[in-house]
Amino acid sequence: MSDKSPQKSTTKKPGKTLKEKRAAKKAKTKRDDS
Repeated sequence: MSDKSPQKSTTKKPGKTLKEKRAAKKAKTKRDDS
């Protein structure tokens, strides 16, 4: 929710975004496949 923070934007943007995006895609595919 607080993704507009300037301090956490550079620290939790590349790692979390990539990891969350991949996890979301995997979870969506797994749920759709189930």
